[in-house]
Amino acid sequence: MHSFKTRAAALFVILAAAASAGTGAVAQTDLTLGAVNADPTAPVEITADSLQVDQDTGIATFSGNVEIGQGELRLSAAQVRVNYNDQSGEIDSLAASGGVTFVTPTEAAEAQRADYDIAAGTLLLQGEVLVTQGDSALSAERMRIDLATGSARMEGRVRTILTPEDG
Repeated sequence: MHSFKTRAAALFVILAAAASAGTGAVAQTDLTLGAVNADPTAPVEITADSLQVDQDTGIATFSGNVEIGQGELRLSAAQVRVNYNDQSGEIDSLAASGGVTFVTPTEAAEAQRADYDIAAGTLLLQGEVLVTQGDSALSAERMRIDLATGSARMEGRVRTILTPEDG
């Protein structure tokens, strides 16, 4: 279970990066994500209405009002599926679905679905993706994030609302 906590912590850092796709280059479809101040060693708390573990398939499914918290980071979804590797027992991928919401103290991201492929180092947010930071917002159908480079690409009718700072 220790590896699940490590991977869940990594998911929070990744989603925080997605949520921090700020206002610097939002008029374009290619983005560079900002730095995230997250503590991956902080305890991860998961609550859900139910948990189903299938040892044969290596899948654990948290269902119903799933809430995951670590420090000031919060993720909620109707369901979170965790896929384990048969040989290593490590987590291969995580899939959150059913109104995925991720919140930090300064940003928020929403999507119908979020898929994290650990081996590929990619995060894909799909379905009415909305990223907000302060009064600025960015939306699209999909947001693909390359975690190695910190770059993201918004696809499918990208729209942005920029609010100038008072100055």
